[in-house]
Amino acid sequence: MEKIGSVLVVGGGIAGIQASLDLADSGFKVYLLDKEPTIGGVMTQLDKTFPTNDCAMCILAPKLVGAGRHPNIHLIPYSELEDLQGEEGNFKAIVKKKARRVDPEKCTGCGDCLVKCPISAIDSYNEGLGERGAAYIKYPQAVPLVATIDKEKCIGCGVCQEVCKAEAINYEEEDTTVELNVGSVILSPGFQAFDPSKLTEYGYGRYPNVVNSMEFERILSATGPYRGTVLKPSDGDLPKKVAFLQCIGSRDERIGNPYCSGVCCMYAIKEAVIAQEHNPGLEASIFFMDMRAFGKEFDDYYTRAEEEHGIRFVRSRVASTREDPVTRSILLSYEEDGDILEEAFDMVVLSVGLNPPEDSEKLANATGIELNEYGFAKTKLLHPLDTSRPGVYVCGAFQGPKDIPDSVAQASGAASRAAKKISSERGKEITPVHYPEEKSVIEEDPRIGVFVCHCG
Repeated sequence: MEKIGSVLVVGGGIAGIQASLDLADSGFKVYLLDKEPTIGGVMTQLDKTFPTNDCAMCILAPKLVGAGRHPNIHLIPYSELEDLQGEEGNFKAIVKKKARRVDPEKCTGCGDCLVKCPISAIDSYNEGLGERGAAYIKYPQAVPLVATIDKEKCIGCGVCQEVCKAEAINYEEEDTTVELNVGSVILSPGFQAFDPSKLTEYGYGRYPNVVNSMEFERILSATGPYRGTVLKPSDGDLPKKVAFLQCIGSRDERIGNPYCSGVCCMYAIKEAVIAQEHNPGLEASIFFMDMRAFGKEFDDYYTRAEEEHGIRFVRSRVASTREDPVTRSILLSYEEDGDILEEAFDMVVLSVGLNPPEDSEKLANATGIELNEYGFAKTKLLHPLDTSRPGVYVCGAFQGPKDIPDSVAQASGAASRAAKKISSERGKEITPVHYPEEKSVIEEDPRIGVFVCHCG
């Protein structure tokens, strides 16, 4: 059987990007597929990362640009894997490319169509807290920086077509199907945040000042709906007291999720600390069962939050919430030291757990792999990167809930596994790079420049 020296990576989040970069740098052709119009995944929505509070986009952006410009990486955004035929070393992938109605070869990302579009739609990037047009670019640093026209929202008014100087708009574009020949496949479709409306006792979806953790991330972000200022969704006022409720959708056998999601404790601490930095004087309380600060420098981060930032930690599981009809404050009922207490907060943040992606079953059927009892990819204890189908590997949160560093480390491991099986074909599928002739500057005086960006 002839082997093929290229790899298909399904899912363009931080794990998929890292695996793609490792493989491309190793001399393999990579097809990086994502169901969204742009790559980047959930990490593009985060404001900061724990435990260093570094800017999430500052970490991700170089990898986004690297994947977008790498000669050995072919981006296939706005697409889905329909079927995977063949065997290890020689697969044929059937990919459905959804019509974005904008020619990526012509679009310059100028944004004229975004400004002129008369339609308003829910902005999923801002978790429903803002609006976008039918013509949109998911986020400012998007890769590829190409507009997309939402087929479900577009009314065909022709305004965007009129203002597009590049003549990139094509309303008649239809979905297409392409076939890719690859030697290995890596699955990194990420996760889906738990929907807390299933737990009615917390009032999510009924009380506007009860938000989930992803919504609060966007509230904290400078590119979010409130430009980084923490505001109450009900009236736009500054909250004075914010409560974080842990293990929403995790460690709960009632809903079939007895597992720990592994990230909720730390991101709640991070959000509480950042919220205080953005709104000085804000009081933050975290209601938890167990504080699982297990990673490198996690426990120090937890200690600093309590001792230096004054974050209040309450070991208690909130039993119920109700809204004050006058003030719109949220009243929490909880037990502490044997007493049942009720306390009012201006906002409540539900720290939701990580579920498998919503299309995990469809992806499993397409690739012929097995899922475990919770819907994540089934792997063996001593082989956590190998799925049940030879030649198909997994990394990131689809293998099981994990944070960004663990996802990146696992992505590099999956890339190594994928490369090992087709190592004999290294370098045979890559695109040769031809650089212009180097300009001689021997006779010129040396010039030294120091450049500092505005965030420095």
